[in-house]
Amino acid sequence: MKTILMRSILLLAVSGLITSAVVACDICGCGAGSAYIGILPEFSSKVFGVRYRYNSLLTHIGAGGVRTYLTTDEKYRTADIWGGWNIGKRFRVIGSAPVHFNEKLKEGVATRRQGMGDISMQGYYQLVNSKRSKDTRLWVQSLWIGGGLKLPSGKYEQPDKSRQLPTTNIFQTGTGSIDFTLNAMYDLRVQDAGINTTLSYKINTVNASDYRYGNKLSAGMQGYYKWRIIEKVTIAPNAGLIFENAAKDQDGKYAASTSGGYLLLATTGLETSFKRMSAGANWQPPLAQHLAGGFVKAGNRVMVHVSYTL
Repeated sequence: MKTILMRSILLLAVSGLITSAVVACDICGCGAGSAYIGILPEFSSKVFGVRYRYNSLLTHIGAGGVRTYLTTDEKYRTADIWGGWNIGKRFRVIGSAPVHFNEKLKEGVATRRQGMGDISMQGYYQLVNSKRSKDTRLWVQSLWIGGGLKLPSGKYEQPDKSRQLPTTNIFQTGTGSIDFTLNAMYDLRVQDAGINTTLSYKINTVNASDYRYGNKLSAGMQGYYKWRIIEKVTIAPNAGLIFENAAKDQDGKYAASTSGGYLLLATTGLETSFKRMSAGANWQPPLAQHLAGGFVKAGNRVMVHVSYTL
């Protein structure tokens, strides 16, 4: 048990060190930049599901975070179909095809933009997979590492650069670029209590409009407990933290002043499973943030999902 405990502490320490790095995104977690998937359901072969995410923002806010006549309420809703496939005992592939429904309200005028988002595909290798019993307790560890590719299937619309006021470039359904990700998912469970840690580093390239969204790091850690209510019915409440950090975008040779920043969120939710079906939801209120040089303020996030395993 000491050996397992030392390996667990080491893996969690490495996760913490990576989380503290300073990196980047389009605006953290909204529009084309949102990629949080939550705690994945357990599956031995294949899983398919539908996920819905809601994010909100205030942009063009004044000094000290006050609203002005220029302040814009922005809402980002995403529905995506996703699936995962285990290939043998060590390899896993996860794909996602999102549809975005973006809306912003400024001075009583609503603007909407919706359409297909950027399709992504991730590949993982299971580096650690262990189950051991000690003192009547079962210790389970799993560590997946991998990388992925995001294709420019969503539409990117060139912003109006004639405006004198600074504006964020997040009201998009796609980034217009081929982007890459590095990912890790670690899960430690002792009997029915566990900790789930996820890390994702997104590397963006320049699109056809000579705009490059900043690279992005997302990190999350959630504790959970599994209760078996009746045969084949399990519920797992969970709570934790999500951290995103961002550098500025590049518009041609210049850094976009109203981009980048950091965002720390709490998260609380519930996962349920019945035979082959799984469903869950979580709520993510911001705890601390500094986005786009103070011109943007993130609101609460919500995510719900349902999936079926084979």
